[in-house]
Amino acid sequence: MKSHYRAVVIGGGVVGASVLYHLAKFGWTDVCLIERSVLTAGSSWHAAGGFHALNADPNIASLQAYTIDLLSEIEQESGQSVGMHMTGGMTLAGTPDRWEWLQSAYRTFQSIGIDDCRLITPQEAGELCPIMSTEGILGGMWADREGYVDTTGTVHAYAGAAKKRGAEVIEHNRVLELHQVEGGWQVVTEKGTIHTEHVVNAAGLWAKQVGRMAGIELPVSPLNHHYLISDTIPELEQLDFEVPMTVDLEGFTYMRQDQKGILLGIYEIDHEHWMVDGAPWEYGFELQQEDPDRIEKELTLGFERYPALQEVGVKTWVNGAFTFAPDGNPLVGPVRGKPGYWCACGVMAGFLQGGGVGKSLAEWMIHGEPEADVFGMDVARFGDYAQNKRFIKETTGQFYTRRFVMTYPNEQLPAGRPLKKAPAYDGMTAAGCRWGANYGLELPLYFAPSEDFVETPTLKRSNAFDIVAAECKAVRENVGLLDISGFSRFEVSGDGAEAWLDKIMASKLPAPGRAKLAPMLGHDGRMKGDLTVFNWGDGTWWIMGSYYLREWHMRWFQDHMGENVTLRDIADATVGFSLSGPNSLKVLEKLTDGPIGDLKFMGCGTFNIGMLRCKVGRLSVAGELGYEIHCSAAEHITLRETLLEAGTEFGMKEVGFNALLSLRLEKSFGIWSAEFTQAYTAGQTGMDRWIDWDKGAFVGRDAALQERDGNGPDQLVATLEIDAADADASGYEPVWNGDQRVGFVTSGGYGHTVGKSLAMAMIDRDAAQEGTSLSVHIVGAARPAKVIAPSPYDPTGTAMRGGS
Repeated sequence: MKSHYRAVVIGGGVVGASVLYHLAKFGWTDVCLIERSVLTAGSSWHAAGGFHALNADPNIASLQAYTIDLLSEIEQESGQSVGMHMTGGMTLAGTPDRWEWLQSAYRTFQSIGIDDCRLITPQEAGELCPIMSTEGILGGMWADREGYVDTTGTVHAYAGAAKKRGAEVIEHNRVLELHQVEGGWQVVTEKGTIHTEHVVNAAGLWAKQVGRMAGIELPVSPLNHHYLISDTIPELEQLDFEVPMTVDLEGFTYMRQDQKGILLGIYEIDHEHWMVDGAPWEYGFELQQEDPDRIEKELTLGFERYPALQEVGVKTWVNGAFTFAPDGNPLVGPVRGKPGYWCACGVMAGFLQGGGVGKSLAEWMIHGEPEADVFGMDVARFGDYAQNKRFIKETTGQFYTRRFVMTYPNEQLPAGRPLKKAPAYDGMTAAGCRWGANYGLELPLYFAPSEDFVETPTLKRSNAFDIVAAECKAVRENVGLLDISGFSRFEVSGDGAEAWLDKIMASKLPAPGRAKLAPMLGHDGRMKGDLTVFNWGDGTWWIMGSYYLREWHMRWFQDHMGENVTLRDIADATVGFSLSGPNSLKVLEKLTDGPIGDLKFMGCGTFNIGMLRCKVGRLSVAGELGYEIHCSAAEHITLRETLLEAGTEFGMKEVGFNALLSLRLEKSFGIWSAEFTQAYTAGQTGMDRWIDWDKGAFVGRDAALQERDGNGPDQLVATLEIDAADADASGYEPVWNGDQRVGFVTSGGYGHTVGKSLAMAMIDRDAAQEGTSLSVHIVGAARPAKVIAPSPYDPTGTAMRGGS
């Protein structure tokens, strides 16, 4: 062991070994992995080792596909067998909704280029797995590239390949302390102290403790997970092939062959946390006592699905812990305020996702950005609120329990809620508000007409469809009131504020008393934000964006901070409401003696609103005459009451974000995580029209110029009109031109004003011409579609601009 390394990876499981391998592969050979015991001593040794294609996040599904491809590569490179069994795999559906969902998921895979899948009948499923009962199965999805590996062999293959490239593996050496020092970190171990630029927390079951060594409270917790391995099954002995990996969603089980028996794993409803503050340091190759009584219901379903289990014994029980994050996805990336500290933990499916995690993190460390959009596993998707132990237990437990439970797009899950509430929450609840959660904050979805209204979870249009339609109508014809506490707000001040903003924003900055849409780019020209910048005219600026990106954006801002700049996140201290609709000005004119009528489109200023002193901006995501009114949190209740009272005579109606999503689709206004992501460029998304090409240097300028002056992007965001029936597009549905896949839906829904099913889609440039006939799969069924001109409602923008 040397005293200096460029990077130190803590943890000798599959994730840590993958990170080490990728760092070495991409050029950093002065790196080491430190393991307190021996490689695999944690979760890796007892993992079931399965790999499969299915993931709800298509970006993570793509990284899983990368991992599968990588396994044979590291086997060849290291000379260590990974014990690959490419058996193929099935995911089974046993309810009509699940079968529809599976058909939809199949089309999603087509959207992202995973073409080795197909839908199968119950009869085909039974032929592919002769020991399985097909009772209750309605259909399934087959994937060619599913199977399992030898977990110990795979970890040693990653490590062996890394060592051949110059990396070092140090076992039997626990990390005792971490100290942030100038230029990096001091890693105190049992065998001495190491100085390094970068530390990677890939500590698995010990990630919590390794985080705390750096003053970080990571939102992870271990939960126990059962599987059993059966004795030899005579029916399997008669087969000349291995039965496939099989996931029985309604049975809460997964199965693979293990020699001439089977491994049956269970995601039980009655979950069990284990050592929520991290595993004991001496733990490694131990297991918890099996608890068949706790998993009795799911065991019974498993034994019914595979009747042969009823005739043979159980050879081995495994009840071991894996680490979960609140949403089940990994925690990867740099931690704000801790330069050189990186996370690669919470990877509960390490043998499936470990390759992709290692690749992305190594790219991030070496090149400054990962190739793929990895926000779904970025540690910055959580804020300080997620450090709370009760929140972690509730959400990780909910994820585990629902691992194989059907979740609907319009379903609101209860764990960790309510956590943060806008001050007017109780008043809005009394008015019928139904809530969703975003970054810990309760957001209004819609206002139900009665206390007993319950929205039915569905893949199609819900029974709240008419409620949302009425809210849209109110905005278009009268005025809608929307709580906008769920936007991020950053206050920027100081002598260097303007210069800094001019550097990180690609747009021209607004003049005093004005606001401007501002794309923010990464160094490679890909998007980092679709923001709005306000110049309040007193030396103070605001940046507004998506509430759930607060930590992510703050990390970016601080990593690119200028001199003499003060930056504050004021999102929880400053809240507000928006007014949208032709009567919105009339409401405000009743409440202020200021020249609110003189405020031009995209103007901003400070006004008296009733008894309150508010910051007001004239803009509207709904595409109507609109105003965003900002106040302190202590004034939120009063502002709502004031606006409601003044708006009564003008037909004011409280509305939620479901209505806003419909209204913005009618204007072809994109949103982050759909039309705008860090995977897309400004040219692809149309945000390049806001770039100020004439100003000096700004982050991403060279890449954006190269795109502009070259051949342009291969794909563009376009607006589609879809001949839909009882369901609308939502995202990642494939778009077809004949039998050629030309793109995918980024977001969709119903345009209640225009009376049409609409979608925005990222499609090939040649197919993006207005009038092009296409088709889109919605909930698995093909529907005719065509490209239409942007902004099907009020294409000239007359309503929004109001003549000014």
